[in-house]
Amino acid sequence: QVHLVESGGGLVQPGGSLRLSCVASGFTFSTNPMNWYRQIPGKARELVAAISSNERDTVIVDSVKGRFTISSDNSKNTVYLQMNNPAPTATAMYYCQAPRQRSWGQGTQVTVSS
Repeated sequence: QVHLVESGGGLVQPGGSLRLSCVASGFTFSTNPMNWYRQIPGKARELVAAISSNERDTVIVDSVKGRFTISSDNSKNTVYLQMNNPAPTATAMYYCQAPRQRSWGQGTQVTVSS
């Protein structure tokens, strides 16, 4: 059974940093791509970042490029989202996704506010 557990969310001030983690189990993490999405109430979930199974190919959407990075550690079955100097508009629930398994984590809330 696929299981994704996010952690690391919380309150961060503009200019600060936050690192989200997502631990995966129930499938072969090292051979699968992973995604980070976010969602604010009343809006559709949107892709934020993606990483390929080889840990080298990444995609960051334009709205957060230069502020967010995605990485993974196959030895820990974990994908990360590093958020540096996030804008207040980055406030959202963040979800990791295993797209080939069509699975989602439960989400972790990020609030950017002074």
